[in-house]
Amino acid sequence: MKHGYLLVNKPTGMTSHDVVAIARKTLHERKIGHLGTLDPAASGLMVLAVGKKALKTIELFEKQPKTYLATICFGETSSTYDSEGVLTTTDVKPGWPKPTEHQLSLLLKDHFTGDIQQVPPAHSALHINGERAYKKARRGEQVNMPTRDVTIHHCSLKDFSYPNANIAIGCSSGTYIRSIAHDIGQHLRFGAYLRALHRTTVGQFSVNNSVTTDSIDWKHIIPLKQILKPFTALEITPQQYIDFQHGKDLEKTDELSEPLIAWCEGLPVALLETKAGLWHPRKVF
Repeated sequence: MKHGYLLVNKPTGMTSHDVVAIARKTLHERKIGHLGTLDPAASGLMVLAVGKKALKTIELFEKQPKTYLATICFGETSSTYDSEGVLTTTDVKPGWPKPTEHQLSLLLKDHFTGDIQQVPPAHSALHINGERAYKKARRGEQVNMPTRDVTIHHCSLKDFSYPNANIAIGCSSGTYIRSIAHDIGQHLRFGAYLRALHRTTVGQFSVNNSVTTDSIDWKHIIPLKQILKPFTALEITPQQYIDFQHGKDLEKTDELSEPLIAWCEGLPVALLETKAGLWHPRKVF
C-alpha cells in the first residue's frame, strides 16, 4: 500500500468524520488521520494522512497556516456565530447607517490584521473543565471561553453587497473565522455571523489539487517521499536504519536544522531530534 497524503474537497453538510469514514471505506485502510477538521457548514480542503507511516508525520504540519474565503452576513447575530445557530435580528437604532465597503476595508486592516486576541465560540469543540464547550452550551450553561492569541496574515475584502461581504483570510492554525465574523459585527454595531466558509489552503497544500469525496482513489495519494522532500534531510546507511529501529542514536557530524528527516536508499525512514548531543530517532517510519 502507499503511505502519503490525500487532499479532499469537503462539501457543505458533511462532517469531517464523514470524510474520513468515506476514505477508510473506499481505500480499505483504517489508519487515516487529518490535519484539521472543518465544521459541517463549511467546505473546502481537508488533508488526510493515509497509512501508519503518514500518521507519524502529522505533527510536522499541525501548526501550518490556513487560508479561507468567508461570507459574512450583517444585520443578524448567531448563537453559534455561523449559519448553524439560532439567528437574531440586530436591534439597531432607527436610521443607524449600514456598514459601507470603505468602512469595512479599514476595519479589516486596522483591527483584523496581525497579532490579535479572540474569544472562541462557546459552541466549539474546545475542552472546558474536561468537557467539550459545545456540550455545555447546548445545555444552556454559561461557558467562559478563554481568550487566545492568533495571527492574521492577511484579511481583505473581496466584494461587498449588503448584507453579504466576501472576505479572504490567511491566518495561523487555531483561528476561529466564526469569531472574526462575530467580532466584525460587534465593531460595526450592526451584528454579523459567518454565512459560508471555504478553506483554500493548509500550509503547502491547496484545494486546487484536491479531489471530491466520490473521486477518492489510491492514485490520488501523494507519496510520503514527496510530502517530506522540503524538510532537511540526512542520508543514512541501511545499518544505521536498523540501529534506529532498535532505538540507537547516531553521532552528529553536522549541525542540521530541525525537523530533520532520515533517508535510506531513497525513502524517508525516521524523524530525528537532538538528544544529548546525538541524533535520536523520535519516530521511525
